Amino acid sequence: MGPGKGKGRRLPLLPLRGLLVYPSMVLHLDVGRDKSVRALERSMIEDHMILLCSQSEVNIEEPTVEDIYRVGTIARVRQMLKLPNGTIRVLVEGVVRAEIQEYLSNDEFYEVMVKELPEQESTDPEIDALMRTVLNQFEHYINLSKKVTPETLAAVSDIDEPGRLADVITSHLSLKIKDKQEILETVDVRARLEKLLDILNNEREVLELERKISQRVKKQMEKTQKEYYLREQMKAIQKELGDKEGRAGEVEELRNQLAEAGVPESVKEKIEKEIDRLEKMPAASAEAGVIRNYVDWLLALPWNKLTEDDLDIKNAEAILDEDHYGLEKPKERVLEYLAVQQLVKKMKGPILCLVGPPGVGKTSLARSVAKSLGREFVRISLGGVRDEAEIRGHRRTYVGAMPGRVIQGMKTAGSLNPVFLLDEIDKMAMDFRGDPASALLEVLDPEQNNTFSDHFVEVPFDLSNVMFITTANAVHNIPRPLLDRMEMLYIPGYTELEKMQIARKYLLPKQKREHGLEEEQLVVEDDAVMQVVREYTRESGVRNLEQQIAALCRKAAKEIVASPEAAPITVDTDKVKDWLGPGKFRFGLAEQEDQIGAVTGLAWTEVGGDTLVIEVTVLPGSGKLTLTGKLGDVMKESAQAAFSYTRGKAKEFGIDPEFHEKNDIHIHIPEGAIPKDGPSAGITMATALISALTGRFVSREVAMTGEITLRGRVLPIGGLKEKSLAAHRAGIKKVLLPKDNERDLRDIPDSVRSELEFVPVAHMDEVLEHALTVQADVH
Repeated sequence: MGPGKGKGRRLPLLPLRGLLVYPSMVLHLDVGRDKSVRALERSMIEDHMILLCSQSEVNIEEPTVEDIYRVGTIARVRQMLKLPNGTIRVLVEGVVRAEIQEYLSNDEFYEVMVKELPEQESTDPEIDALMRTVLNQFEHYINLSKKVTPETLAAVSDIDEPGRLADVITSHLSLKIKDKQEILETVDVRARLEKLLDILNNEREVLELERKISQRVKKQMEKTQKEYYLREQMKAIQKELGDKEGRAGEVEELRNQLAEAGVPESVKEKIEKEIDRLEKMPAASAEAGVIRNYVDWLLALPWNKLTEDDLDIKNAEAILDEDHYGLEKPKERVLEYLAVQQLVKKMKGPILCLVGPPGVGKTSLARSVAKSLGREFVRISLGGVRDEAEIRGHRRTYVGAMPGRVIQGMKTAGSLNPVFLLDEIDKMAMDFRGDPASALLEVLDPEQNNTFSDHFVEVPFDLSNVMFITTANAVHNIPRPLLDRMEMLYIPGYTELEKMQIARKYLLPKQKREHGLEEEQLVVEDDAVMQVVREYTRESGVRNLEQQIAALCRKAAKEIVASPEAAPITVDTDKVKDWLGPGKFRFGLAEQEDQIGAVTGLAWTEVGGDTLVIEVTVLPGSGKLTLTGKLGDVMKESAQAAFSYTRGKAKEFGIDPEFHEKNDIHIHIPEGAIPKDGPSAGITMATALISALTGRFVSREVAMTGEITLRGRVLPIGGLKEKSLAAHRAGIKKVLLPKDNERDLRDIPDSVRSELEFVPVAHMDEVLEHALTVQADVH
């Protein structure tokens, strides 16, 4: 390389942008910058040698000393060619590494003093091993990278010198200038090979990752394309089958339903808004299901579907009579409603409450009303409902929210004017979840229910065309505000004669049909029916009676199947005992003879009227009053009042005024297992007490009911009809009742009124006059 190898030599400098030349590399450069062109020209004039150094930043047009790396390559310029665009293309060959010692002051071009950095050739086994490893890794690199051709590998494999091998391989890698410069600056061959090995390892890892990612992307693309293709196929198939695809079809279907539903304008807007929301939602969204459910509910409700009322009164009367015996008042009320409907085209639906004991036909009467009006019939049971949301629904935000039972019932009915039965309205409970009875106030108020709001539906719904019928066993369990909104129709119990008729006309034929018996195969005598009524049932209705008749039909069916020639079977009183066993109930008959201190009282129970004998015994003692027979508070107070009245009147009755100090008095009402309460046994207890203290007999043919005051006035009571029926059943001849109850006598059936003597009494004196007979011989 000429003299002064160690001291350095003076050379023009060509700064390279984005490029780096290693010794033994031959390549073309395009030179455009003025300084660079002048440096080339100087090189050509002298010995064709030039120093090539890279710039640290590509973008710098006029690099300063700081912007150029200190280590570069001395190269020989082989060719120079001027291109038409003014740039010069040169062919250079790298000769040796060199380091810039100093920059010489030259304005024309960069001129530097350089110190050569020749290779230290050395061959030892470690370097050979490194070379092999590097070649190996480079081969992997070529396999992974598509940028280097396999021919390059063949060319590189022939290189023996380790330094040159490192340089050539590095020149083929797509590395940043910074990394390439590092290899250039590493003069020590072993260190250079190790550094290259590091770089190759990193590059290989990056390439492998890239390959994995591209494969994954490709798979994903293939999968997406496959799914798209399959979806398109599915669409085509569904189109052929006439089935709309997915969400779009669902939304279209809902819009069609909405167009046909004839929904009020305000509701229509609401539904349209919800359908638009549904359309924009992703298919898998949970909210989409909620909206879909909501829209389905709104579309399913009968917003304007009214059924035509059958306003033929005669026809309606025939239907009601066909299904039920008796029940004049409720039937009359329904016919009145029909008549008014005929005169007034639009009338707010009445709210009737059928009150009566179990088994008298309240629910089936409501069904018959619907039939007679030609309306749809819906029944919901309120027994045990204690959550307000059962009536009003839950807000949509809750999981599994539903409308309340009223709206559900309207959907079931499918019309705006059904007969809607709210069964067992007195059995509703109230707890921390709210008060369902209060929620019913809006439903059952004709002034409010044209805009009933359900929490789920959120849109007011018109219930004013609905005919609500409610049923209850006892009025006192119905909250007062609810009671105000309803018209009470009392359905009292049936008399024995009515039960006979019901059994004859309805129960027997029905049970025969249900048990597969022909009309003539089983004959039940009237005496046998009466016996079943009296001895096997104790109720105001006819439910148990029907069960007993069903039992007779089962026994008959068994006999007929066992011996077909046995038909027809006749059931008489003996057969009843035979089939049903001994009578379950003591038939509440009047006492056989007059007694002292025992009076027949009349009681009202939820299953109808009953007679009870009140007994009083006077024992020597210290004036203790004992009451037994499972009595309620009101009844105990009534007994106290009777006792105080007797004490106050002791002189008049010829009783020792000090009787309460010398005697203990025990008042007992038999059938202790049955709870008894209410004030209506007041006069009965007073009569029994006075009878026991005076020793006068009480007429066995007299029964009584009435509340007593301390001054002996008799106050009115309820349930007179049921009590009268009980007295009639028991064979009583005379019933003493409060004068204020006289007006209730018209409710008592003629068959009972003709056989009982009703005596209205205003004061205890009158009671005693009718009830007490002669003085007993022994006191």
